[in-house]
Amino acid sequence: MTEEKNLSTKYNPQEVEAGRYEKWLEQDLFKPSGDQKAKPYSIVIPPPNVTGKLHLGHAWDTTLQDMLIRQKRMQGFDTLWLPGMDHAGIATQAKVEEKLRQQGISRYDLGREKFVDQVWEWKEEYASHIREQWAKMGLSLDYSRERFTLDDGLSEAVRKVFVTLYEKGLIYRGEYIINWDPQARTALSDIEVIHKEIEGAFYHMSYELADGSGVVEIATTRPETMLGDTAIAVHPEDERYQALIGKKVILPLVNKEIPIIADTYVDMEFGTGVVKITPAHDPNDFEVGNRHDLPRVNVMNENGTMNDLAGKYAGMDRFEARKAIVSDLKEIGRLIKIEKMIHNVGHSERTGVVIEPRLSTQWFVKMAPLAEKAMKNQETDDAVEFFPPRFNQTFLRWMENVHDWVISRQLWWGHQIPAWYHKETGEMYVGMEAPENSEEWVQDPDVLDTWFSSALWPFSTMGWPDENSADYQRYFPTSTLVTGYDIIFFWVSRMIFQSLEFTDRRPFENVLIHGLIRDEQGRKMSKSLGNGIDPMEVIEKYGADALRWFLSNGSAPGQDVRFSYEKMDAAWNFINKIWNASRFVIMNSEGMTVEDITLTGEKTVADRWILTRLNETIAKVTELFDHFEFGEAGRQLYNFIWDDFCDWYIEMSKEVLYGDDAVSKQTTQSILVHTLDQILRLLHPIMPFVTEEIWQHIPHQGTSLVVADYPVVHPEFNDETASKGMEVLKELIRSVRNIRSEVNTPLSKPITLMIKINDPKIGQFLTENTSYIERFCNPEELTISSEIVAPDLAMSAVLTGAEIFLPLAGLINIEEEIKRLEKELAKWTDEVKRVQGKLGNERFVANAPEEVVEAERAKEKDYLDKQAAVTERIRSLRTIQ
Repeated sequence: MTEEKNLSTKYNPQEVEAGRYEKWLEQDLFKPSGDQKAKPYSIVIPPPNVTGKLHLGHAWDTTLQDMLIRQKRMQGFDTLWLPGMDHAGIATQAKVEEKLRQQGISRYDLGREKFVDQVWEWKEEYASHIREQWAKMGLSLDYSRERFTLDDGLSEAVRKVFVTLYEKGLIYRGEYIINWDPQARTALSDIEVIHKEIEGAFYHMSYELADGSGVVEIATTRPETMLGDTAIAVHPEDERYQALIGKKVILPLVNKEIPIIADTYVDMEFGTGVVKITPAHDPNDFEVGNRHDLPRVNVMNENGTMNDLAGKYAGMDRFEARKAIVSDLKEIGRLIKIEKMIHNVGHSERTGVVIEPRLSTQWFVKMAPLAEKAMKNQETDDAVEFFPPRFNQTFLRWMENVHDWVISRQLWWGHQIPAWYHKETGEMYVGMEAPENSEEWVQDPDVLDTWFSSALWPFSTMGWPDENSADYQRYFPTSTLVTGYDIIFFWVSRMIFQSLEFTDRRPFENVLIHGLIRDEQGRKMSKSLGNGIDPMEVIEKYGADALRWFLSNGSAPGQDVRFSYEKMDAAWNFINKIWNASRFVIMNSEGMTVEDITLTGEKTVADRWILTRLNETIAKVTELFDHFEFGEAGRQLYNFIWDDFCDWYIEMSKEVLYGDDAVSKQTTQSILVHTLDQILRLLHPIMPFVTEEIWQHIPHQGTSLVVADYPVVHPEFNDETASKGMEVLKELIRSVRNIRSEVNTPLSKPITLMIKINDPKIGQFLTENTSYIERFCNPEELTISSEIVAPDLAMSAVLTGAEIFLPLAGLINIEEEIKRLEKELAKWTDEVKRVQGKLGNERFVANAPEEVVEAERAKEKDYLDKQAAVTERIRSLRTIQ
């Protein structure tokens, strides 16, 4: 059943793709099959943030997932691809606050409840944009199961995880350094901090050793924080300071002793190699302080003024205190020099003031036991398999060195921490719901880090914590996660340890890690460089299929890919080639039905060869998909479709199609349709729109390619003789065309063609298929014999099992012909060297499959024969110079 009589004369992606996605949705083709006998295969989409448009990285990520799901669906798996989005607390709140600021409103003017209502409105608007983009990309998602990280079910899962970890002692409250806006008196996320280059200074000062044996020099850009110093540090391997480790110095102006510690955080090459450690006012110093159990002395108030711990500087603005401290250091002889510099300083996106790193009480996850469980699991049969495998080491290294995870954020948009404090007693309660007499309690105002909820994504989306949920029982653990290497730490690692902790299972069997999309020059795409590419604009120009083809063929797993419009042109050209070849097949199979397709009749050598090549391509592409080697799978498809099917088989089929034998014609028509049908099925996971459009115009059974069977190998069609013979025939035709080109003899001009046979089987094959030689070489005189003596004045070429000579008297320059043959000899000599190097490698011969070794030995013989024949031809030409 076909949709229309003919394809339009020109490939127009907008025309092809218009309305097709809606048809698929109307037919409910993207839902799981529900076949309980089928093996389940599931993917949960890495949820995009509801902050704006999807970028090329999303397009790449989702294309690879769609390819896997579409292929598995066609292979008969019960597939689920679950869509959803992330509330992205920090990023989304910042966007909405920015929008409100443009209206002259702050979130404080609205209050928490009304502000959150505004964010929900934003979410609904941008979620609809994302769905439109998913549709444009052709993603076969089951929208009936769409989830959001703040929906009721996921919110319950988040509370369950928080409360359970707290009860196990794996969640606790502690102090942490945050970005603080002293003017707005609020914590800021990293995204709300703008870094600007400003003029500052390095203030060099000396700290006296407590034993009076000398001084050490340090430099800082923030002298006002020295009042909170609790140590100075050197690198443990710095030979200059080995004798000082463990000693004490006197903190100037404060006149208290603080220790000299050793820590690898110190850069020996930078400055003096000695740094002040102020754990309450610097995030790096905070980490150093944790490692060395240093006290945290906070010398500043919320509004950026100095507090009582700052002594005589109490009440001063931080920058006024800086001036006073520098002046006092100079007065007591502790200021060595002031070195002017330009440096990057964080400013509040909201108020524009310089942000202050500040000590604050936060919620943490204790990571050591969770990390240990995740690392041990990688040694079991339930391990997560990384592609490429090197990323397993990246994961393990991070787990080995992981620090406790700060999970609280001073935001209003997100999962509010399920902890309450009694208004009078200060008692804390942590639970799934508010405590009884909730009016006497106040809930912790902070929300959880976005990664806390997205870490639960693979199982919370399936209905957990209800372990009897049908989807959880059927589709968890999920099959494959596809994501970029830039979020292994942020997301992949957290999903693994949370899943192991709460389900005792890995969250996914495989993780396919891809790289980043860069511009033509290899630069990361960014707003500042202005080199970002909107995938929707690319689709507008080239169509989704061309973009998907480029993205699927971009690189090997784990590697970055460079985007260029030249590559998009090549992708479009490939689809156009398929379109034109399909039009040829459709026009030459007009009136045929599925019942007319027969592959049992007597076949030409070209018929037998293309079916053999089709089997080889199906086997290779299926294997490569299973190993996520999409770039190589694309290369195999491209070569088979462009070279074998379009350039060779279609041309050879004209011999029969334009002939008078009706039976042979039906067989060739059938093989054309069958081969095109199988090509469309192989390509469908990569380019779904154009393949569906073409497939609907050829004889087929079923409603849609989406649920058609994926190609499998048919061993009965393998024909090694036809395959080898066709390779010689193609080699012959190419060689004749090349020689004609070199001596400017067009195909329309008949020539004399002599074929000297060195292998009787090749001779028999060529004799039986002279019709192809006559069609593609246009000889007026054709001789095929083992008795041919090479003419003196002839162009020649060496084939597998044969040599060809084209006596073209008057057109040949013997010197030029010798030069041409010497280039050919160098090529065969290199091939001999390469294959003999491989066969000379004992490890290769011992470990490679026997058929692979035998294939290399066959190549060696072939290359040696060609090398000898070209050598002999050069020798004979030199004798007549």
